[in-house]
Amino acid sequence: MKLIVNADDFGLSRGVNYGIVDAHELGIVTSTTMLTNMPATDHAFQLMDRYPDLQVGVHLTLTCGAPLTSDCPTLINQQGEFRLTSQFRQATDEINVEEVEKEWNAQIQQFYTRGITPSHLDSHHHIHTWEPVIPVIKHLAQTYDLPVRTGFKQAPAGLRFWSDLLDTNFYKEGVNEDYFAELSQQYKGYDGTIEVMCHPAYIDETLRTYSSYVDDRARELRVLTQVKQTVGHMLKKNKPTQT
Repeated sequence: MKLIVNADDFGLSRGVNYGIVDAHELGIVTSTTMLTNMPATDHAFQLMDRYPDLQVGVHLTLTCGAPLTSDCPTLINQQGEFRLTSQFRQATDEINVEEVEKEWNAQIQQFYTRGITPSHLDSHHHIHTWEPVIPVIKHLAQTYDLPVRTGFKQAPAGLRFWSDLLDTNFYKEGVNEDYFAELSQQYKGYDGTIEVMCHPAYIDETLRTYSSYVDDRARELRVLTQVKQTVGHMLKKNKPTQT
């Protein structure tokens, strides 16, 4: 078994950014994905220069902050922020997929305008796996030739995936010192690549403003920096898989 430990939400706040790079330098985080529309996005780009071994992808969003594009009325509320939440699957108002593609393209372009090629694509709240936007993520992934986080109910054909499996259980009550040892036992003999999603951070007010998942992030950081000796041999610099 090979292990990718990906920290979501790079760029959300400075506390999140510092938590992620510490979880990489002192712990087992191998990659991260960046929100390119948030208060600490520029800070995250600055940190990238200091940590060249940290692979950084795009954490596409329609559920946090405000869009980078204008003229996207089906995506925003009266305050001009994204109207969808983590409960987007229950949304009754339709979204315009052309607006989604324009917005996600703008989020990806935040890398390319800085001369940086992102490592991969995933999304906030896994919204890229939502059926209405699957054609969008497929088209963008193929356009930019980037791998995508798995986790679809039925994997779309023609995509490269960042891992063979995605484990999302290192979250809330699932965050504990035995998690990675138990994961190793659960997949003993498995010869594929597993991505573990995580959210390490130092807590700050910006994080509290934008997220309901706050205090457990500090606990994640503690665990991720404690288990390097036992997990390090499984960590993988990723070469994405093809379907």
